[in-house]
Amino acid sequence: MQGSPLLGPALLAVALLFALLSCSQAPDPNTLVMIIESSPTNLDPRVGIDAQSERIDSLIFDDLLNRDEHLNVTPGLAESWEIPDPITYVFHIRRGVRFHDGRALTARDVKWTFDSLLQGKIRTTRAAAYRYVDRVEAPDDSTVVFRLKEPFSTLLWNLSDGAMGIVPYGSLTEMTDRPIGSGPFRFVSAETDKEVVLERNEGYWGEKAHVPRVRFTVVPDTTTRALELRKGSADIVSNALTSDMVLTLENEPNLRVEHGPGTVLNYLAFNLRDPVLGDVRVRQAIAHAVDRGVMIEYLWRNFAQPAASILPPQSWAYNPNVPKYEYSPEEANKILDDAGYPATEGVRFHLTMKTSTEETPRLIAAVLQQQLRAVGIALDIRTFEFATFFADITSGAYQMYSLRWIGGNEDPDIFEYAFHSEKFPPHGANRSFYVNSKLDALVNRGRAQTDPALRKPIYDEIQTLLATDLPSINLWFLDNVLVHSRRVQNVPLNPEGNYDFLKTAEIVGQ
Repeated sequence: MQGSPLLGPALLAVALLFALLSCSQAPDPNTLVMIIESSPTNLDPRVGIDAQSERIDSLIFDDLLNRDEHLNVTPGLAESWEIPDPITYVFHIRRGVRFHDGRALTARDVKWTFDSLLQGKIRTTRAAAYRYVDRVEAPDDSTVVFRLKEPFSTLLWNLSDGAMGIVPYGSLTEMTDRPIGSGPFRFVSAETDKEVVLERNEGYWGEKAHVPRVRFTVVPDTTTRALELRKGSADIVSNALTSDMVLTLENEPNLRVEHGPGTVLNYLAFNLRDPVLGDVRVRQAIAHAVDRGVMIEYLWRNFAQPAASILPPQSWAYNPNVPKYEYSPEEANKILDDAGYPATEGVRFHLTMKTSTEETPRLIAAVLQQQLRAVGIALDIRTFEFATFFADITSGAYQMYSLRWIGGNEDPDIFEYAFHSEKFPPHGANRSFYVNSKLDALVNRGRAQTDPALRKPIYDEIQTLLATDLPSINLWFLDNVLVHSRRVQNVPLNPEGNYDFLKTAEIVGQ
């Protein structure tokens, strides 16, 4: 592939639109304006599961635990914890923490938060994450005890950094409209499809935010987001611009671009119930036929990194030493020849790839079509509106598809959810219908083991199995890309792509 004919017009369109813009009025020195693609669906941390809800909730609410840059859990509201036995977790809550309305946060609030899920007081799909919790106890104001039905090593992850913010005792559905947390920002107002406004929590127990106010303004259109940044009416956009737009904005004197490795994974999945794709040799040949480097360069402008595992490299459980499939049409052709798939007039067999109507998945499918043609695989592309596309995927009515893992692949619990033989839809996300009894046994062992040093070899072996069997091909991890005005400083990127940078962001003079 030479040049970039697919994306060149987008660059030109953005450049022409920028030329028509005039300067806007001076921005508010006390308000940081961040553009988001859509409104959060629900700011009750027990209910909202979309990206905007979770990321904004993490500013309003505190979790029991936090996560570091290696995705390890660290203290949060819980200063410390111990695990006296595999089904008992004891947490020691910080003293002196207060909710935004002045009430003291104690163990009773923590217990209520989880009881409201476990006892069905709040209707939410999040309860499934705590399916192995038998009960939560609060023996005193600063101690919380989780009693499990069976060992569940992922519990700590499911108590950390956006997984479940703590709400005041007695909170029910009113938390949706008026969220009250203990985090570094307090809720001010929200208007669907327009904005969410937060203010600094002056009584925060930890390091206080530097900006007095943050306004999240909803801008669904990608080009308009870039234009708002260009004319100075917004300060920050995170992971919500095309790569071409980012390259254009890098040349703007009043803007800066920050980017670094992220954890969002693009992958290509196969239906293993299909008679052709059920042959592991076909899947391995496809892996050799895919030139990820070309797609990373031309589709993502190098704002992505090749992926060797579903776990990101930042994870403590990541295994870099798995079988890899370098781009080699020659090797792919040899594998298919040896497997007994001869070519007739240049075609060995046909496959169908389903995709959504969104531009990027369609581009990925088009490039894959070209690359597979070189090894005798005729790829037919079928495009559907996303709801129809996803319904077909979950029902198994497909041969191949491509999607992203966003957040769910940051903990080894993903191996059970996406690959265990008991997790076919609707019970999980094993949409490839992959069955391997050895993997099932390893997943069960990993879930029951609480010592990370003993869990790591288990997950190393799982990643090796998946890289050999290839129920899916891990393509690349997208970089986190933050474009911001020069009046905003101190916005460090987080691998998870959340909004933690707003906790340290500062507004300075132009």
